[in-house]
Amino acid sequence: MTARPLLGKIFLFSLPIMLTGILQLLYNASDIIVLGHFAGDNSAGAVGSTSALINLTVNLFLGLSVGACTAAARRIGAKDEARLDRVVHTAICLSLIGGVIVGVIGVLASRSLLILMRVPQDSVLPLSALYLRIYFAGMPFNLLYNFGSSLCRARGDSRTPLLFLLAAGVSNLGLNIFFVAVCKMDVAGVALGTVIAQMISSTLVLAHLMRTKGHCRVRLRALRIHRDALGDILRIGLPAGVQGCIFSFSNVIIQSSINSFGEAAITANAEAANIEGFVYTSMNAVSQACLTFTGQNYGAKKAKNMDVVLADSLLIVVCMGLALGLGVYFSGGLLMRIYTKSDEVVRLGVDRMGVICTTYFLCGVMEVLVGSLRGMGHSVLPMAVSVVGVCGLRIVYIFTVFAYCNTPFVPYLSYPVSWTLTILAHAVSLFFARKKEHRRLSELSSAAPQA
Repeated sequence: MTARPLLGKIFLFSLPIMLTGILQLLYNASDIIVLGHFAGDNSAGAVGSTSALINLTVNLFLGLSVGACTAAARRIGAKDEARLDRVVHTAICLSLIGGVIVGVIGVLASRSLLILMRVPQDSVLPLSALYLRIYFAGMPFNLLYNFGSSLCRARGDSRTPLLFLLAAGVSNLGLNIFFVAVCKMDVAGVALGTVIAQMISSTLVLAHLMRTKGHCRVRLRALRIHRDALGDILRIGLPAGVQGCIFSFSNVIIQSSINSFGEAAITANAEAANIEGFVYTSMNAVSQACLTFTGQNYGAKKAKNMDVVLADSLLIVVCMGLALGLGVYFSGGLLMRIYTKSDEVVRLGVDRMGVICTTYFLCGVMEVLVGSLRGMGHSVLPMAVSVVGVCGLRIVYIFTVFAYCNTPFVPYLSYPVSWTLTILAHAVSLFFARKKEHRRLSELSSAAPQA
């Protein structure tokens, strides 16, 4: 990761992360597709409407997994094995503790939170609440897999988590069909299938880290929270997690505004968002690669390489975002038909894609800029910029523009507007952060021979 050329390495490193994210999305997609065909659009919409709420409750700990990846990558780049070992075992403990906390909160508060989101109480609410309770019961497995896979990526291995998730994904699809089509369990069946699949992926990744030799090996007897390692993880991960939570909160607000238009709009929004998620996940994989490569080069004190990583990552994400986003939009009708047979749901879903998919590359650019900043150790700054530029603007937009022009199409316009303004702010932040870190690394390199 610290030797040029880097373009091909970044792209190849991104591919398994991309496919891993796509497989994770297939958990939810298979839930919606199986329900849409075997139980009806009402059940599919009920599951799809929970996505924003799930993200809101788990993103804090997913941000901490980003912090674990960054901290571990920097220790690997600096060849600091002692601190790396403390980061690894602290991260695994954090995932288990966090999983229990999120799981308990989710099980107890699911129904109340769905009511606040204005989910229709007669038809959708009971199904959504049941799905959420079962899903949150399996949260320790979800977070264990995400933290474990982040440690694998920190050591340059993005392929192994993909293979484990592939095995879990195949299991999930088979279980969904069995529980829904054969056992007639409706939303409870797909939720149970998802939890079992997460148990499989988390067990595999933990077993792999216990058997691995070299960086990031896990020893069960060494599991504990180390204060210095927790500080390293929190410095990067906590702002990233808070940013993710606030992002999700703004999306919950948008989802709530869509919920007011009835079941067809809820289902169309959920299914279109699920399809768009495959584009976002692909671009976010480049951001994760940018963060990891930047972190290792930062640890190795190779400042110029960090600039190359950023430029190469931006090139990849723009090309990928345009190709995938436009491809999804132009095939939107066909893709929506995989989920539903309703002409109205298809039409409303394609309307959403026309706004979001055609401009999605902007989101990819924004994510890469954030990845570069976090790889250099700056996490509070991009969090603050994103909170104001994305979340704040979207919330203000919903309570002003949407309140004046109340149609399902209007909330979607807040996405490209917020992405554009936030890119400009991140670019300015990165310019000054880059100057500071280049100067710091230059001073460290100059002082090294004297040490």
